[in-house]
Amino acid sequence: MRKGKVYIALLHYPMYNKRMDTITTSVTNLDLHDISRAARTYEVERFFVVHPSPSQHRLIEEIVSYWQQGFGGNYNPDRKEAFSRLQIADNLDEVLDFIEDETGLQPDTIATDARVYPNTISYKQMKGEIFNRANPFLILFGTGWGIEKGLMDSCTYILEPIEGDASYNHLSVRSAVSIILDRLLGGYWFE
Repeated sequence: MRKGKVYIALLHYPMYNKRMDTITTSVTNLDLHDISRAARTYEVERFFVVHPSPSQHRLIEEIVSYWQQGFGGNYNPDRKEAFSRLQIADNLDEVLDFIEDETGLQPDTIATDARVYPNTISYKQMKGEIFNRANPFLILFGTGWGIEKGLMDSCTYILEPIEGDASYNHLSVRSAVSIILDRLLGGYWFE
């Protein structure tokens, strides 16, 4: 049984585009659905969608409302349950404050990226931290072409990239979330 409380955040700023400019990305409907379902499956405490734009907040609220209070909630109670973990935030500081208020501790932040950083941690090591330390952990997932380097460098941990065929490495964020949650929170099938 894991001791650590795990939260996840889908960041839309500060992200890189393919030219490595710092940008704000748009919310994607499928990310909300699929990541909410993965968060519920792996007993993540809360799934934060972090975006600075009020218009994007309204879009998220409209989607979630349909599945929480609208026809979708009655039609598909499983989706309603999954969306109950989703919470909107303006910025990462708001997320960190929420977790500290809820747990009494500042969370360790775990960055994810398709690029290699010198101070990466393996999935096995990170899983050991989560399962053996009674501490909150916040896993950060980026959109676009990844999280801005300054934010990456400020994190407690940086996970090693997911590796498949080394000549192609551009998973959708929702796929990466599912793989990473299974590696960190799923059973110890590899031992």
